[in-house]
Amino acid sequence: MGLRSRIAKAGLAAAMAVLASAAAFAQQGSGTDWPTEKCNRYKKAYDQSIAHLGKKGLGAEFLASHDAFLAANCQARAEVCARSKEELELANRLVLMAMNSGMSGTFLPFTCRR
Repeated sequence: MGLRSRIAKAGLAAAMAVLASAAAFAQQGSGTDWPTEKCNRYKKAYDQSIAHLGKKGLGAEFLASHDAFLAANCQARAEVCARSKEELELANRLVLMAMNSGMSGTFLPFTCRR
């Protein structure tokens, strides 16, 4: 076997080792289960949005329902209904941020049933 062939095989073996290591690291991730990770991402988006938009125009019922959703680690099916212009703006912003973070629309707490 020639020198070039040995170098190529060594390079391929090294590349495969790096890929295997990266795959193992990706599987380990942060050690957080996906529902908790989604909630963490959503909480971060919510905090950033509130810091940017403020709470002016957000009703007590909207905030209480949303806080209950967060307190349940985003696991309880909450009914957070955006009624005011500001609530709708916040909800729309959070939907976009959630989608950009890899979450599905079914995760989100926004619905108006009454």
